[in-house]
Amino acid sequence: MTRHDSRTPGTEGERHVQAVLGTADRADRFYQDQMLDHLNPSMREFVARQQMLFIATSDGKGECDSSFRAGPPGFVHTIDEYTVAYPEYRGNGVFASVGNIMENPHIGLMFLDFLHDRIGLHVNGRARIVEDDRIREHVPALPTPEVPGQRALVWVLVHVEEAYIHCRKHIPRLREVGRDEAWGTDDVKSKGGDFFGAKATPSPWALPEPAAHGGRHGGL
Repeated sequence: MTRHDSRTPGTEGERHVQAVLGTADRADRFYQDQMLDHLNPSMREFVARQQMLFIATSDGKGECDSSFRAGPPGFVHTIDEYTVAYPEYRGNGVFASVGNIMENPHIGLMFLDFLHDRIGLHVNGRARIVEDDRIREHVPALPTPEVPGQRALVWVLVHVEEAYIHCRKHIPRLREVGRDEAWGTDDVKSKGGDFFGAKATPSPWALPEPAAHGGRHGGL
């Protein structure tokens, strides 16, 4: 992401599109009125009560990945106005987002409140990976697991560079319903199983079948 100027927000790409579409003045007002380089008290309070988070990362070549995280209110912890941390729980073992961060520290966080305020918050910055035991030595206020499945394998520590509103214009209002959470489960049905039928679909990453033994010479 190439910045237009170190003294002003926005990338070169943003500025180019704004010039072509005639929105530069409107964009400048947004940058000036709504974009911060830290989390103000209202933003920190908002983050503290969210139960979901969308994240965007890319690897060293710029190949992108988006992902979803969820947890009890406060699972994303604001350490100070320039630093937030969120846990990486036990999942499918791929760690695509963490792997991307190891190659490219740029990260985008998206908080959306569908239930109460119907508003969103963008937080962009640079991330690094910290082990659970190590970060707790310095941040004792980190939330502790309510059940074993909520234990963080590692934490993603994000240095905030941009924070700004996502307007509620097209955010739907949802209603929360009670349900049991299957934290840390390996039960296929609880996890959603093969919902999209991918297992039966040919994949370029499928492992080859073991070679069949042919006669006394063992095949080829």
